Amino acid sequence: MDKSIRLNPIWKPGIWIAVCLILLSALPAMADIYMYIDSQGVMHFTNVPTSSDYRIYIKERPKRQGRQMDANRFDRYIDEAAGLHGVDFPLVKAVIRAESAFNPKAVSNKGALGLMQIMPANLAAFRVNDPFDPWQNIMGGTRYLKALIQRFDGQVPLALAAYNAGPRAVDMYRGIPPIPETEAYVEKVMKFFYLYKNG
Repeated sequence: MDKSIRLNPIWKPGIWIAVCLILLSALPAMADIYMYIDSQGVMHFTNVPTSSDYRIYIKERPKRQGRQMDANRFDRYIDEAAGLHGVDFPLVKAVIRAESAFNPKAVSNKGALGLMQIMPANLAAFRVNDPFDPWQNIMGGTRYLKALIQRFDGQVPLALAAYNAGPRAVDMYRGIPPIPETEAYVEKVMKFFYLYKNG
């Protein structure tokens, strides 16, 4: 221990540790989102910054205990995007549920962002300036989903596989790639799709 640091006799080490633990346990778990733009102009987002280059982008507010995400909260945006791009409303909603569970601030381990989990490299192509804006994210994700459905001749399971694993993987295997994550993803989205379609 550095001898220049002196503890008040009242604050014995054991008491100090106990107080710190109590204070820390009382703090809400936060999930702030950080962003930085590299030298190539590419935006990087994360909730676990690995360098000092990252700056706070969204300050997460503490979630209220006992409340779940409202599954119908973004229905008007989904309806608008589905109508504009000619994609079934239940399908868009099913993709959002599988991708982010309706969390507009979701960030995946791979860096996918927002409700429809758009990768930062695709933001410009999908015409999304703010991936955490629900309307922009749903519009961009639905635009991409429509393009995939057209590319695979209306075969929704193949379009979903491409949404998850990329269209090249679907082209290479000429079907749903034998990737457990992708197979489970397609099954999950189709299950949600039928649930919303018949619900």
